[in-house]
Amino acid sequence: MAMKPNYKFDKRQRDLAKKKQQEEKLQRKRARNAGTAAEPEAEAESPDTPEPSAETRG
Repeated sequence: MAMKPNYKFDKRQRDLAKKKQQEEKLQRKRARNAGTAAEPEAEAESPDTPEPSAETRG
């Protein structure tokens, strides 16, 4: 006699895969947002670097 399929196991596996995929997507979004948030900080630091060189000239 053939074994009947375990639908609960299949559903659980699909749910776990879906949850993992959503977590990965969220991490990618966070990484992308963190990268864009870091850029304005770098821009804010850029104007500071010419000031010391201007002081050495003057």
